[in-house]
Amino acid sequence: MKRTHTIGVGAVAATAVIALATSTAPAIAAVPTDTSGLRAAVTADAIMDHLAELQAIADANDGTRASGTPGYDASIDYVAGLLEDAGYEVTVQDFLFNSFRELSEPEFDQVSPNPTVYAPNVDFITADYSGSGDVTAPLQAVDLVLPPGPEAGSSTSGCEPEDFADFVAGNIALVQRGTCDFSVKADNAFDAGAVGVIIFNEGQEGRTETLAATLGAEFADPIPVVGTSFEIGDELASLLEQGEVVVHLQTDTLIELDVPTSNLIAETPTGRDDRVVMAGAHLDSVAEGPGIEDNGTGSATLLEIALQMANLGIEPRNTVRFAWWGAEEAGLVGSQYYVDSLTKRQAKDISLYLNFDMIGSPNFGRFIYDGNGDAFGTSGPNGSAGIEGVFEDYFASQDLATEPTAFDGRSDYDAFISAGIPAGGLFTGAEDAKSEDQVALYGGLATYEGEPVSFDPCYHQACDSMDPIGDGADAGLYAALNDAYDGALEYEGVISNVNTLALEQMADAAAHAILTYAMSTSAVNGTAKASPVAGQHVGDRLGSHFRR
Repeated sequence: MKRTHTIGVGAVAATAVIALATSTAPAIAAVPTDTSGLRAAVTADAIMDHLAELQAIADANDGTRASGTPGYDASIDYVAGLLEDAGYEVTVQDFLFNSFRELSEPEFDQVSPNPTVYAPNVDFITADYSGSGDVTAPLQAVDLVLPPGPEAGSSTSGCEPEDFADFVAGNIALVQRGTCDFSVKADNAFDAGAVGVIIFNEGQEGRTETLAATLGAEFADPIPVVGTSFEIGDELASLLEQGEVVVHLQTDTLIELDVPTSNLIAETPTGRDDRVVMAGAHLDSVAEGPGIEDNGTGSATLLEIALQMANLGIEPRNTVRFAWWGAEEAGLVGSQYYVDSLTKRQAKDISLYLNFDMIGSPNFGRFIYDGNGDAFGTSGPNGSAGIEGVFEDYFASQDLATEPTAFDGRSDYDAFISAGIPAGGLFTGAEDAKSEDQVALYGGLATYEGEPVSFDPCYHQACDSMDPIGDGADAGLYAALNDAYDGALEYEGVISNVNTLALEQMADAAAHAILTYAMSTSAVNGTAKASPVAGQHVGDRLGSHFRR
Protein backbone atom coordinates (compact mmCIF):
# COMPACT_ATOMS: atom_id res chain seq x y z
CA MET A 1 0.00 0.00 0.00
CA LYS A 2 1.32 3.43 -0.88
CA ARG A 3 2.55 5.56 1.98
CA THR A 4 1.25 9.13 2.06
CA HIS A 5 3.23 12.11 3.34
CA THR A 6 1.65 15.29 4.65
CA ILE A 7 3.96 18.26 4.65
CA GLY A 8 3.84 21.82 5.85
CA VAL A 9 4.12 23.38 9.27
CA GLY A 10 0.81 24.99 10.27
CA ALA A 11 -1.17 23.22 7.57
CA VAL A 12 -4.12 21.00 8.39
CA ALA A 13 -2.58 17.56 8.14
CA ALA A 14 -5.64 15.52 7.31
CA THR A 15 -5.56 13.65 4.02
CA ALA A 16 -7.84 11.36 2.15
CA VAL A 17 -5.80 8.48 3.45
CA ILE A 18 -6.52 9.44 7.07
CA ALA A 19 -10.17 9.80 6.01
CA LEU A 20 -11.37 11.93 8.88
CA ALA A 21 -15.14 12.19 8.75
CA THR A 22 -16.95 15.47 9.31
CA SER A 23 -19.89 14.32 11.40
CA THR A 24 -19.99 14.82 15.15
CA ALA A 25 -20.12 11.80 17.47
CA PRO A 26 -19.89 11.31 21.22
CA ALA A 27 -17.13 9.54 23.03
CA ILE A 28 -17.92 5.87 23.29
CA ALA A 29 -18.19 3.73 26.36
CA ALA A 30 -16.96 0.23 26.88
CA VAL A 31 -19.34 -2.68 26.39
CA PRO A 32 -18.39 -6.31 27.02
CA THR A 33 -16.14 -7.66 24.25
CA ASP A 34 -14.27 -10.95 24.14
CA THR A 35 -10.67 -9.81 23.78
CA SER A 36 -9.04 -13.12 24.67
CA GLY A 37 -8.10 -14.01 21.10
CA LEU A 38 -6.22 -10.76 20.52
CA ARG A 39 -4.58 -10.91 23.94
CA ALA A 40 -3.34 -14.41 23.24
CA ALA A 41 -1.96 -13.35 19.86
CA VAL A 42 -0.07 -10.33 21.26
CA THR A 43 2.97 -11.75 23.05
CA ALA A 44 5.92 -10.27 24.89
CA ASP A 45 8.22 -12.45 22.77
CA ALA A 46 7.06 -10.79 19.55
CA ILE A 47 7.25 -7.34 21.12
CA MET A 48 10.81 -8.04 22.26
CA ASP A 49 11.69 -9.03 18.70
CA HIS A 50 10.53 -5.58 17.56
CA LEU A 51 12.64 -4.02 20.30
CA ALA A 52 15.66 -5.93 19.07
CA GLU A 53 15.08 -4.39 15.64
CA LEU A 54 14.90 -0.91 17.17
CA GLN A 55 18.15 -1.62 19.01
CA ALA A 56 19.78 -2.67 15.72
CA ILE A 57 18.58 0.57 14.16
CA ALA A 58 20.14 2.59 16.99
CA ASP A 59 23.37 0.59 16.76
CA ALA A 60 23.63 1.48 13.08
CA ASN A 61 22.95 5.17 13.76
CA ASP A 62 25.29 6.44 16.49
CA GLY A 63 23.39 4.73 19.29
CA THR A 64 20.25 6.86 19.16
CA ARG A 65 16.77 7.06 17.64
CA ALA A 66 16.14 10.70 18.58
CA SER A 67 13.85 12.74 16.36
CA GLY A 68 15.71 14.52 13.61
CA THR A 69 18.33 11.76 13.34
CA PRO A 70 18.74 8.94 10.80
CA GLY A 71 17.97 6.49 13.61
CA TYR A 72 14.50 7.98 14.02
CA ASP A 73 13.86 7.99 10.28
CA ALA A 74 14.86 4.32 10.12
CA SER A 75 12.49 3.58 13.02
CA ILE A 76 9.64 5.20 11.08
CA ASP A 77 10.50 3.10 8.03
CA TYR A 78 10.56 -0.12 10.07
CA VAL A 79 7.14 0.45 11.65
CA ALA A 80 5.53 1.84 8.50
CA GLY A 81 6.74 -1.03 6.32
CA LEU A 82 5.17 -3.67 8.55
CA LEU A 83 1.91 -1.77 8.80
CA GLU A 84 1.68 -1.24 5.04
CA ASP A 85 2.24 -4.95 4.46
CA ALA A 86 -0.56 -5.67 6.96
CA GLY A 87 -3.02 -3.53 4.98
CA TYR A 88 -3.17 -0.38 7.07
CA GLU A 89 -3.65 3.06 5.58
CA VAL A 90 -0.38 4.73 6.51
CA THR A 91 0.42 8.42 6.60
CA VAL A 92 3.69 10.09 7.55
CA GLN A 93 2.99 13.58 8.89
CA ASP A 94 6.06 15.77 8.50
CA PHE A 95 6.73 18.74 10.76
CA LEU A 96 9.58 20.86 12.11
CA PHE A 97 10.83 21.21 15.67
CA ASN A 98 13.63 22.85 17.62
CA SER A 99 16.21 20.34 18.83
CA PHE A 100 18.23 20.67 22.06
CA ARG A 101 21.25 18.71 23.22
CA GLU A 102 24.29 19.10 25.44
CA LEU A 103 27.67 18.87 23.74
CA SER A 104 29.73 18.37 26.90
CA GLU A 105 29.26 17.78 30.60
CA PRO A 106 28.01 20.88 32.45
CA GLU A 107 29.70 22.38 35.52
CA PHE A 108 28.33 24.06 38.63
CA ASP A 109 30.75 24.97 41.43
CA GLN A 110 30.63 27.09 44.54
CA VAL A 111 33.89 29.04 44.31
CA SER A 112 33.53 30.78 47.67
CA PRO A 113 33.06 30.89 50.60
CA ASN A 114 32.96 27.07 50.70
CA PRO A 115 34.53 25.62 47.53
CA THR A 116 32.18 22.85 46.36
CA VAL A 117 31.92 20.91 43.10
CA TYR A 118 28.33 19.87 42.39
CA ALA A 119 27.74 16.66 40.42
CA PRO A 120 25.90 16.95 37.09
CA ASN A 121 22.60 15.05 36.84
CA VAL A 122 22.77 14.44 40.60
CA ASP A 123 23.10 17.83 42.29
CA PHE A 124 22.05 19.86 39.26
CA ILE A 125 20.62 19.41 35.76
CA THR A 126 21.01 21.71 32.78
CA ALA A 127 17.62 23.13 31.85
CA ASP A 128 16.34 22.00 28.47
CA TYR A 129 16.92 24.79 25.93
CA SER A 130 19.45 26.55 28.17
CA GLY A 131 21.96 28.67 26.32
CA SER A 132 25.70 28.08 26.49
CA GLY A 133 28.11 29.93 28.75
CA ASP A 134 31.11 29.72 31.05
CA VAL A 135 30.72 32.30 33.82
CA THR A 136 32.09 32.92 37.30
CA ALA A 137 30.28 35.67 39.18
CA PRO A 138 28.66 36.68 42.47
CA LEU A 139 25.32 35.03 43.23
CA GLN A 140 22.27 37.18 43.96
CA ALA A 141 18.99 35.92 45.46
CA VAL A 142 15.75 37.08 43.83
CA ASP A 143 12.55 37.35 45.91
CA LEU A 144 12.89 33.99 47.69
CA VAL A 145 10.29 32.53 50.08
CA LEU A 146 12.28 30.80 52.84
CA PRO A 147 11.16 28.84 54.65
CA PRO A 148 8.86 27.80 51.81
CA GLY A 149 5.14 28.47 51.96
CA PRO A 150 2.77 25.73 53.09
CA GLU A 151 1.47 25.05 49.57
CA ALA A 152 3.23 24.45 46.26
CA GLY A 153 3.29 27.59 44.17
CA SER A 154 3.69 29.97 47.12
CA SER A 155 6.77 31.62 45.61
CA THR A 156 6.68 34.15 42.78
CA SER A 157 10.48 34.43 42.72
CA GLY A 158 11.58 35.91 39.40
CA CYS A 159 8.10 35.97 37.92
CA GLU A 160 7.89 39.77 37.55
CA PRO A 161 10.48 42.17 36.15
CA GLU A 162 10.09 44.15 39.37
CA ASP A 163 11.71 41.26 41.26
CA PHE A 164 14.98 42.33 39.63
CA ALA A 165 14.72 46.03 40.46
CA ASP A 166 17.92 45.96 42.52
CA PHE A 167 19.67 43.22 40.57
CA VAL A 168 23.33 43.88 39.77
CA ALA A 169 24.11 43.29 36.12
CA GLY A 170 26.82 40.66 35.73
CA ASN A 171 25.65 38.56 38.69
CA ILE A 172 24.18 35.06 38.58
CA ALA A 173 20.53 34.94 39.66
CA LEU A 174 19.30 32.47 42.31
CA VAL A 175 15.54 31.98 41.84
CA GLN A 176 13.03 29.61 43.39
CA ARG A 177 10.46 27.40 41.72
CA GLY A 178 6.90 28.66 42.14
CA THR A 179 3.94 30.01 40.24
CA CYS A 180 5.32 30.88 36.80
CA ASP A 181 7.14 29.08 34.00
CA PHE A 182 10.90 28.75 34.31
CA SER A 183 11.27 30.48 30.95
CA VAL A 184 9.69 33.60 32.47
CA LYS A 185 12.12 33.58 35.39
CA ALA A 186 15.14 33.09 33.15
CA ASP A 187 14.02 35.70 30.64
CA ASN A 188 13.42 38.29 33.35
CA ALA A 189 16.86 37.51 34.79
CA PHE A 190 18.53 37.91 31.41
CA ASP A 191 16.76 41.23 30.81
CA ALA A 192 18.09 42.43 34.19
CA GLY A 193 21.66 41.62 33.15
CA ALA A 194 22.12 38.18 34.75
CA VAL A 195 24.90 36.11 33.19
CA GLY A 196 23.46 32.85 34.49
CA VAL A 197 20.46 31.45 36.38
CA ILE A 198 20.16 28.79 39.09
CA ILE A 199 16.58 27.63 39.73
CA PHE A 200 16.09 25.59 42.91
CA ASN A 201 13.09 23.50 43.88
CA GLU A 202 10.47 25.18 46.04
CA GLY A 203 10.75 23.09 49.20
CA GLN A 204 7.34 21.55 49.94
CA GLU A 205 6.76 17.79 50.00
CA GLY A 206 7.25 16.56 46.44
CA ARG A 207 9.25 19.68 45.55
CA THR A 208 12.64 19.04 47.07
CA GLU A 209 14.52 16.90 44.54
CA THR A 210 16.99 18.12 41.93
CA LEU A 211 14.95 20.06 39.42
CA ALA A 212 14.80 18.90 35.80
CA ALA A 213 13.50 22.07 34.14
CA THR A 214 12.62 23.00 30.60
CA LEU A 215 12.59 26.54 29.25
CA GLY A 216 10.66 25.51 26.16
CA ALA A 217 11.76 25.46 22.55
CA GLU A 218 11.10 29.19 22.11
CA PHE A 219 13.64 30.26 24.75
CA ALA A 220 16.59 31.99 23.10
CA ASP A 221 18.56 33.88 25.76
CA PRO A 222 22.29 33.03 25.51
CA ILE A 223 22.95 32.28 29.20
CA PRO A 224 23.44 29.05 31.18
CA VAL A 225 20.41 27.95 33.19
CA VAL A 226 20.45 24.99 35.58
CA GLY A 227 18.06 23.43 38.06
CA THR A 228 19.04 22.20 41.50
CA SER A 229 17.50 20.81 44.68
CA PHE A 230 15.83 22.74 47.47
CA GLU A 231 18.60 21.68 49.83
CA ILE A 232 21.34 23.22 47.69
CA GLY A 233 19.30 26.35 46.93
CA ASP A 234 18.45 26.84 50.58
CA GLU A 235 22.10 26.41 51.56
CA LEU A 236 23.23 29.00 49.01
CA ALA A 237 20.55 31.43 50.18
CA SER A 238 21.71 31.02 53.79
CA LEU A 239 25.30 31.74 52.76
CA LEU A 240 24.17 34.88 50.95
CA GLU A 241 22.72 36.21 54.19
CA GLN A 242 26.24 36.04 55.65
CA GLY A 243 28.12 37.59 52.76
CA GLU A 244 29.21 37.23 49.16
CA VAL A 245 28.88 33.88 47.39
CA VAL A 246 30.69 33.32 44.11
CA VAL A 247 29.67 30.48 41.79
CA HIS A 248 30.81 29.07 38.48
CA LEU A 249 28.42 27.83 35.79
CA GLN A 250 29.32 26.22 32.48
CA THR A 251 26.95 24.79 29.88
CA ASP A 252 27.73 23.76 26.33
CA THR A 253 24.51 23.31 24.39
CA LEU A 254 23.28 23.16 20.83
CA ILE A 255 19.84 24.36 19.78
CA GLU A 256 19.00 23.61 16.17
CA LEU A 257 15.97 25.35 14.71
CA ASP A 258 13.44 23.88 12.29
CA VAL A 259 14.70 20.31 12.33
CA PRO A 260 12.53 18.05 10.14
CA THR A 261 10.91 14.97 11.67
CA SER A 262 7.54 13.21 11.49
CA ASN A 263 4.64 11.40 13.08
CA LEU A 264 3.41 8.07 11.73
CA ILE A 265 -0.34 7.42 11.54
CA ALA A 266 -1.87 4.06 10.61
CA GLU A 267 -5.60 3.51 10.33
CA THR A 268 -7.81 0.47 9.92
CA PRO A 269 -9.47 0.36 6.48
CA THR A 270 -12.86 -0.36 8.08
CA GLY A 271 -14.84 1.14 10.92
CA ARG A 272 -16.96 4.22 11.63
CA ASP A 273 -14.96 7.34 10.86
CA ASP A 274 -17.08 9.41 13.26
CA ARG A 275 -16.06 7.22 16.21
CA VAL A 276 -12.30 7.05 15.91
CA VAL A 277 -10.44 5.17 18.63
CA MET A 278 -6.89 6.49 18.82
CA ALA A 279 -3.93 4.76 20.48
CA GLY A 280 -0.51 6.38 20.53
CA ALA A 281 3.07 6.04 21.71
CA HIS A 282 6.13 8.17 21.06
CA LEU A 283 8.69 6.52 18.80
CA ASP A 284 11.65 8.79 19.47
CA SER A 285 14.38 8.23 22.04
CA VAL A 286 16.49 10.77 23.85
CA ALA A 287 19.77 11.67 22.16
CA GLU A 288 21.73 9.81 24.85
CA GLY A 289 20.57 6.32 23.93
CA PRO A 290 18.39 3.91 21.93
CA GLY A 291 15.26 4.34 24.07
CA ILE A 292 14.32 0.66 24.25
CA GLU A 293 12.11 0.98 27.35
CA ASP A 294 11.33 4.67 26.79
CA ASN A 295 9.51 4.35 24.56
CA GLY A 296 10.36 1.34 22.49
CA THR A 297 8.04 -0.66 24.73
CA GLY A 298 4.95 1.43 23.99
CA SER A 299 5.80 1.73 20.29
CA ALA A 300 6.51 -1.98 19.80
CA THR A 301 3.40 -2.98 21.73
CA LEU A 302 1.14 -0.84 19.57
CA LEU A 303 2.83 -2.21 16.47
CA GLU A 304 2.24 -5.80 17.53
CA ILE A 305 -1.40 -5.10 18.48
CA ALA A 306 -1.99 -3.54 15.07
CA LEU A 307 -0.32 -6.44 13.27
CA GLN A 308 -2.28 -9.06 15.20
CA MET A 309 -5.59 -7.27 14.65
CA ALA A 310 -4.88 -7.48 10.91
CA ASN A 311 -3.64 -11.07 11.14
CA LEU A 312 -6.81 -12.15 12.97
CA GLY A 313 -8.99 -10.42 10.40
CA ILE A 314 -10.61 -8.16 13.00
CA GLU A 315 -12.95 -5.63 11.40
CA PRO A 316 -13.64 -2.98 14.04
CA ARG A 317 -17.00 -1.24 14.27
CA ASN A 318 -15.14 2.00 14.94
CA THR A 319 -12.06 3.14 13.08
CA VAL A 320 -8.87 2.46 15.02
CA ARG A 321 -6.09 4.96 14.40
CA PHE A 322 -2.63 4.10 15.70
CA ALA A 323 -0.06 6.87 16.11
CA TRP A 324 3.69 6.91 16.65
CA TRP A 325 4.74 10.39 17.74
CA GLY A 326 7.95 12.22 16.93
CA ALA A 327 9.80 14.79 19.06
CA GLU A 328 8.08 13.78 22.29
CA GLU A 329 11.39 14.06 24.06
CA ALA A 330 11.69 17.64 22.78
CA GLY A 331 8.53 18.62 24.67
CA LEU A 332 5.56 16.64 23.28
CA VAL A 333 5.96 18.38 19.93
CA GLY A 334 4.64 15.73 17.55
CA SER A 335 1.38 14.95 19.33
CA GLN A 336 0.71 18.65 19.88
CA TYR A 337 1.36 19.33 16.19
CA TYR A 338 -1.06 16.57 15.23
CA VAL A 339 -3.87 17.85 17.44
CA ASP A 340 -3.25 21.44 16.36
CA SER A 341 -3.56 20.31 12.73
CA LEU A 342 -7.12 19.05 13.24
CA THR A 343 -10.21 21.09 12.56
CA LYS A 344 -12.79 21.25 15.35
CA ARG A 345 -14.95 18.76 13.49
CA GLN A 346 -12.08 16.36 12.96
CA ALA A 347 -11.16 16.57 16.63
CA LYS A 348 -14.74 15.73 17.61
CA ASP A 349 -14.58 12.59 15.50
CA ILE A 350 -11.86 11.25 17.81
CA SER A 351 -13.84 9.52 20.53
CA LEU A 352 -10.89 8.86 22.83
CA TYR A 353 -7.13 8.63 23.00
CA LEU A 354 -5.14 5.86 24.72
CA ASN A 355 -1.49 6.58 25.59
CA PHE A 356 1.24 3.99 26.15
CA ASP A 357 4.56 5.52 27.24
CA MET A 358 6.98 3.21 29.10
CA ILE A 359 5.15 -0.05 29.78
CA GLY A 360 8.04 -2.44 30.43
CA SER A 361 10.09 -0.79 33.17
CA PRO A 362 12.64 -3.23 34.63
CA ASN A 363 11.51 -2.57 38.25
CA PHE A 364 7.92 -1.93 37.23
CA GLY A 365 4.68 -0.78 38.77
CA ARG A 366 1.23 -0.94 37.15
CA PHE A 367 -0.08 2.59 36.81
CA ILE A 368 -3.35 3.74 35.21
CA TYR A 369 -3.95 7.39 34.33
CA ASP A 370 -6.28 9.04 36.83
CA GLY A 371 -9.17 9.80 34.48
CA ASN A 372 -11.69 10.77 37.16
CA GLY A 373 -9.21 12.88 39.12
CA ASP A 374 -10.04 11.34 42.48
CA ALA A 375 -6.41 10.54 43.27
CA PHE A 376 -4.59 13.65 42.04
CA GLY A 377 -7.27 16.29 41.52
CA THR A 378 -6.87 16.66 37.75
CA SER A 379 -9.50 14.79 35.77
CA GLY A 380 -9.60 14.23 32.06
CA PRO A 381 -12.43 15.33 29.78
CA ASN A 382 -15.78 13.52 29.88
CA GLY A 383 -15.23 9.84 29.20
CA SER A 384 -11.76 9.68 30.78
CA ALA A 385 -13.14 8.19 33.99
CA GLY A 386 -14.69 5.40 31.92
CA ILE A 387 -11.35 4.65 30.29
CA GLU A 388 -9.72 4.41 33.71
CA GLY A 389 -12.50 2.05 34.72
CA VAL A 390 -11.92 -0.23 31.73
CA PHE A 391 -8.29 -0.69 32.74
CA GLU A 392 -9.13 -1.09 36.44
CA ASP A 393 -11.75 -3.73 35.70
CA TYR A 394 -9.40 -5.61 33.40
CA PHE A 395 -6.55 -5.78 35.90
CA ALA A 396 -8.99 -6.74 38.66
CA SER A 397 -10.18 -9.62 36.49
CA GLN A 398 -6.56 -10.79 36.33
CA ASP A 399 -6.02 -10.34 40.10
CA LEU A 400 -3.33 -7.73 39.42
CA ALA A 401 -2.95 -4.70 41.67
CA THR A 402 -2.74 -1.21 40.17
CA GLU A 403 -2.27 2.40 41.24
CA PRO A 404 -3.35 5.66 39.62
CA THR A 405 -0.88 8.04 37.99
CA ALA A 406 -1.54 11.72 37.41
CA PHE A 407 -2.38 13.57 34.24
CA ASP A 408 0.56 15.89 34.91
CA GLY A 409 1.54 16.84 31.35
CA ARG A 410 4.32 14.27 31.19
CA SER A 411 3.30 12.48 27.99
CA ASP A 412 1.40 12.74 24.73
CA TYR A 413 -2.08 12.62 26.24
CA ASP A 414 -1.52 16.30 27.11
CA ALA A 415 -2.50 17.68 23.71
CA PHE A 416 -5.64 15.53 23.55
CA ILE A 417 -6.83 16.45 27.04
CA SER A 418 -6.18 20.11 26.32
CA ALA A 419 -8.40 19.77 23.25
CA GLY A 420 -11.17 18.17 25.33
CA ILE A 421 -10.68 14.62 24.01
CA PRO A 422 -11.15 11.83 26.59
CA ALA A 423 -7.88 10.07 27.36
CA GLY A 424 -6.31 7.34 29.41
CA GLY A 425 -3.51 4.83 29.32
CA LEU A 426 -0.79 2.92 31.13
CA PHE A 427 2.66 3.56 32.61
CA THR A 428 5.12 1.38 34.53
CA GLY A 429 7.34 4.05 36.13
CA ALA A 430 10.47 6.04 35.35
CA GLU A 431 12.97 7.83 37.59
CA ASP A 432 11.01 7.78 40.86
CA ALA A 433 12.13 5.39 43.59
CA LYS A 434 10.06 2.29 44.23
CA SER A 435 8.69 1.94 47.76
CA GLU A 436 8.59 -1.15 49.95
CA ASP A 437 4.78 -1.08 49.70
CA GLN A 438 5.08 -1.14 45.90
CA VAL A 439 7.49 -4.07 46.09
CA ALA A 440 4.75 -5.92 47.96
CA LEU A 441 2.36 -5.18 45.08
CA TYR A 442 4.63 -5.72 42.08
CA GLY A 443 7.82 -7.45 43.21
CA GLY A 444 11.26 -6.08 42.46
CA LEU A 445 13.53 -3.98 44.65
CA ALA A 446 13.11 -0.87 46.78
CA THR A 447 16.80 -0.69 47.67
CA TYR A 448 20.09 -2.15 46.49
CA GLU A 449 23.20 -1.94 48.65
CA GLY A 450 21.43 0.61 50.82
CA GLU A 451 20.42 2.91 47.95
CA PRO A 452 16.89 3.44 46.59
CA VAL A 453 16.06 1.80 43.28
CA SER A 454 13.89 3.53 40.70
CA PHE A 455 11.35 1.89 38.42
CA ASP A 456 13.81 2.37 35.55
CA PRO A 457 17.43 2.82 36.67
CA CYS A 458 18.47 3.53 33.05
CA TYR A 459 15.83 6.17 32.38
CA HIS A 460 17.05 8.63 29.73
CA GLN A 461 20.51 7.06 29.61
CA ALA A 462 22.57 5.10 27.10
CA CYS A 463 21.84 1.93 29.10
CA ASP A 464 18.14 2.07 28.18
CA SER A 465 18.98 -0.71 25.77
CA MET A 466 18.81 -4.42 25.08
CA ASP A 467 22.11 -4.76 26.97
CA PRO A 468 22.12 -2.22 29.81
CA ILE A 469 25.09 -3.78 31.61
CA GLY A 470 27.15 -3.60 28.43
CA ASP A 471 26.07 0.02 28.07
CA GLY A 472 27.18 1.15 31.52
CA ALA A 473 24.46 0.10 33.98
CA ASP A 474 25.29 -1.29 37.42
CA ALA A 475 25.84 -5.00 36.72
CA GLY A 476 25.04 -6.04 40.30
CA LEU A 477 21.81 -4.08 40.38
CA TYR A 478 20.55 -5.48 37.09
CA ALA A 479 21.49 -9.03 38.07
CA ALA A 480 19.57 -8.51 41.33
CA LEU A 481 16.53 -7.15 39.46
CA ASN A 482 16.62 -10.07 37.05
CA ASP A 483 16.80 -12.50 39.96
CA ALA A 484 13.94 -10.74 41.74
CA TYR A 485 11.77 -11.30 38.66
CA ASP A 486 12.93 -14.88 37.96
CA GLY A 487 14.76 -14.00 34.75
CA ALA A 488 12.06 -11.72 33.29
CA LEU A 489 14.63 -9.15 32.14
CA GLU A 490 16.38 -11.61 29.83
CA TYR A 491 16.13 -11.71 26.04
CA GLU A 492 18.12 -14.36 24.22
CA GLY A 493 20.23 -14.89 27.31
CA VAL A 494 21.12 -11.22 27.87
CA ILE A 495 19.66 -9.00 30.61
CA SER A 496 17.78 -6.13 28.97
CA ASN A 497 16.24 -2.93 30.28
CA VAL A 498 12.77 -4.38 29.72
CA ASN A 499 10.80 -6.54 32.13
CA THR A 500 8.94 -9.07 29.99
CA LEU A 501 6.52 -9.86 32.84
CA ALA A 502 5.41 -6.23 32.91
CA LEU A 503 5.37 -6.08 29.13
CA GLU A 504 3.09 -9.11 28.83
CA GLN A 505 0.66 -7.77 31.42
CA MET A 506 0.52 -4.24 30.05
CA ALA A 507 0.33 -5.35 26.42
CA ASP A 508 -2.65 -7.56 27.27
CA ALA A 509 -4.36 -4.63 29.00
CA ALA A 510 -3.63 -2.34 26.04
CA ALA A 511 -5.00 -4.89 23.57
CA HIS A 512 -8.09 -5.38 25.73
CA ALA A 513 -8.87 -1.65 25.91
CA ILE A 514 -8.22 -0.97 22.22
CA LEU A 515 -10.41 -3.83 21.04
CA THR A 516 -13.11 -3.11 23.61
CA TYR A 517 -13.50 0.44 22.34
CA ALA A 518 -13.02 -0.58 18.71
CA MET A 519 -16.06 -2.87 18.91
CA SER A 520 -18.25 -0.68 21.17
CA THR A 521 -21.65 0.60 20.06
CA SER A 522 -22.44 2.52 23.24
CA ALA A 523 -21.87 6.15 24.22
CA VAL A 524 -20.81 7.50 27.60
CA ASN A 525 -22.98 9.66 29.83
CA GLY A 526 -22.23 13.29 29.18
CA THR A 527 -20.99 13.43 25.62
CA ALA A 528 -19.88 17.05 25.45
CA LYS A 529 -16.17 17.45 24.81
CA ALA A 530 -15.87 20.06 27.54
CA SER A 531 -13.07 19.92 30.06
CA PRO A 532 -12.03 22.22 32.91
CA VAL A 533 -8.51 22.13 31.51
CA ALA A 534 -9.32 22.33 27.80
CA GLY A 535 -7.03 24.71 25.96
CA GLN A 536 -4.21 24.55 28.48
CA HIS A 537 -1.53 22.13 29.61
CA VAL A 538 -2.81 19.86 32.35
CA GLY A 539 0.20 19.91 34.68
CA ASP A 540 3.53 21.41 35.58
CA ARG A 541 5.39 19.18 33.17
CA LEU A 542 6.15 19.44 29.49
CA GLY A 543 7.25 15.91 28.74
CA SER A 544 9.98 14.58 31.02
CA HIS A 545 10.91 18.02 32.38
CA PHE A 546 9.05 20.55 34.51
CA ARG A 547 8.09 23.79 32.80
CA ARG A 548 7.16 25.60 36.04
